[in-house]
Amino acid sequence: MKDDTRDDREPTTHNFDSPTENRRRWRRTPDAAAYCGSTKSTFEKLRVTGGGCVYSKIGKIVVYDIDDLDAWLAQHRRRSTSDTGKAA
Repeated sequence: MKDDTRDDREPTTHNFDSPTENRRRWRRTPDAAAYCGSTKSTFEKLRVTGGGCVYSKIGKIVVYDIDDLDAWLAQHRRRSTSDTGKAA
């Protein structure tokens, strides 16, 4: 029997019980960089110098949340090459 009250949208919170959900939501550095159209080395440099996307560390492994990547990309949208992103 189908439950009509079930929300089929993706959850906005992390689901630790679902390995499949884990793989969809979190990206390691090379995959996160590719998702953003960048490179692993650029993301590594941004972690050191600042200005990159927020990330989490699990032991030695760095992971990025897809929602954070999307927000970071949105913050860096520009209308032209002379647009600094600061309000006038």
